[in-house]
Amino acid sequence: LPSMQTSGSKPCPCPSFKLREVASMYFTMIAVFLVILVVALQGSAPRGSDFPYKVPLDPQGLLELSWNVSYPEQAVHFQLLIRDLQFGLLFGMSDRGEFENADLAVLWSDGHNSYFGDAWSDAKGQLHMDSQQDYQLLGARRAPEGLYLLFRRAFSTCDPKDYLIEDGTVHLIYGILEKPVHSLQAINISAIHRGLQRVQLLKPNITVPELPSDMKTMEITAPDVVVPSQETTYWCYMAELPDGFPKHHIIMYEPVITAGNEALVHHMEVFQCAAEFDSFPHYNGPCDSKMKPDRLNYCRHVLAAWAMGAQAFYYPEEAGLAFGGPGSSRYLRLEIHYHNPLVFKGRRDSSGIRLYYTATLRRYDAGIMELGLVYTPVMAIPPGEDAFILTGYCTDKCTQLALPTAGIRIFASQLHTHLAGRKVVTVLSRDGRERQVVNADGHYSPHFQEIRMLKEVVAVFPGDELITTCTYNTEDRSRVTVGGFGILEEMCVNYVHYYPQTQLELCKSAVDPGYLHRYFNLVNRFNDEEVCMCPQVSIPQQFFSVPWNTFNRDVLKSLYGFAPISMHCNKSSAIRFPGEWEKQPLPTITKRLQEPVPHCPPTPGPRPAAPIPLNLGELRK
Repeated sequence: LPSMQTSGSKPCPCPSFKLREVASMYFTMIAVFLVILVVALQGSAPRGSDFPYKVPLDPQGLLELSWNVSYPEQAVHFQLLIRDLQFGLLFGMSDRGEFENADLAVLWSDGHNSYFGDAWSDAKGQLHMDSQQDYQLLGARRAPEGLYLLFRRAFSTCDPKDYLIEDGTVHLIYGILEKPVHSLQAINISAIHRGLQRVQLLKPNITVPELPSDMKTMEITAPDVVVPSQETTYWCYMAELPDGFPKHHIIMYEPVITAGNEALVHHMEVFQCAAEFDSFPHYNGPCDSKMKPDRLNYCRHVLAAWAMGAQAFYYPEEAGLAFGGPGSSRYLRLEIHYHNPLVFKGRRDSSGIRLYYTATLRRYDAGIMELGLVYTPVMAIPPGEDAFILTGYCTDKCTQLALPTAGIRIFASQLHTHLAGRKVVTVLSRDGRERQVVNADGHYSPHFQEIRMLKEVVAVFPGDELITTCTYNTEDRSRVTVGGFGILEEMCVNYVHYYPQTQLELCKSAVDPGYLHRYFNLVNRFNDEEVCMCPQVSIPQQFFSVPWNTFNRDVLKSLYGFAPISMHCNKSSAIRFPGEWEKQPLPTITKRLQEPVPHCPPTPGPRPAAPIPLNLGELRK
């Protein structure tokens, strides 16, 4: 069994010790003994139940991360399996997956001796040992499958060099050391094999509802497809429910991943097709193929969505998602995103999603409601912006009209933007006061979208407002980005899952078109009539001709912050609820939620800014 020791203290040149120094040395020795004891007790691999969440870090599956979340301790415990240890690795977190300004745990070896330490990288990517060691090593153990490293990290450390672990997406980074290094500072991060993986680290601590005895399962899976040998593929497969399939409730779903493809299947969704069509053509191929029938574009109603690292999704015990029966299409579309950066050839896959459903209908049908911005080019983001904000509103007038007196309960949420999205948050406001965050992701990535169960159910009553704000980065773009369906256009959406289902399917807004027309008029007056406002010129074309100087940017920001809105308070048939919805005033917010203050954990005794030696034997040359 490998052992682990802390580095020895340098002898003090002083001939005598003060009481404080003696006490400090004593407690340091106790801490060292406890660390050695913890490692010595790692005689067998931890039970899988100790680390319920698991994700492959690299495309080959050589690095496997498992973790658990302790909300009482405000800490995450990690178990990292290194299947093919060479001369060490880097593991850590950064804002968006960069290796600069990153917070890292590093294992390295000079070929004879191995070390573990908490480090950080500066803006140039140079590594430094952290003066505050917050990645706490709990154990290291060799097993037939590889080396297990166990370590702990508090959500918040109040160390300015550390990453604050929050709700939402976390960008994990890794690097593999293929040559011996003699010191931490000698590691050149630009020359190592490295990558990133996105996960939701802080999973909600939800009690699993009791499942009914008459529960059945249905697997919607790819039919042994050959995964194309390219980095990114979206694969579409059409499935159908049995003829005459009556109404059921989906009460749970989970991924079905073909063994060996865990690092290849990035995310999956099952969509139900529109009931207005009697039939849909069979299809099994890339979603962007010219051979894909256009009618498949009418299969957009989400039944299930899974992303790498997610577990099974459970509906609350009083609600289920209806499918089957009258007014419901028999046709389903499975969409799988394959991420194949190593361009494997001939890999076959039969992954998909397993639905758990019951004929014993629960008390409530669950519904899905769209919040945020309408898909329209009137909402635009100038080029070269690092954090441009757009906000969509579900107003009190709409909820007053469309929600039942007892309100609705939101239990899950799926945030959505296109490629420029960086942050998304939806806040519940009541009587002009922000009351509660419905869902927030401060490190949002359009490449990692999943339906997330909320930590607590959010009650929304008639007269409440749901305000969704998206932050975008267009620093890499030279043209304006307008709202729309195209991948280079933008969206700002929160699909909230709630019960009981109502007729309200879409509660979104956009700036009043008349006020945008006034903006173009103003731009023309200050910019020598550069924007053509002929009737035949579209709004995107008008935006494309705006010279994006500071004045035009600031006026557009101001316009979006004060101009009236066009409200879309829509039923499932895309028909608005009766009422006046144009030129509606923006909701007035008199009190905003305070930003949460990071909790600083008490320091558990001396933690010297020095690496911990590990006895792993001589690593391979």
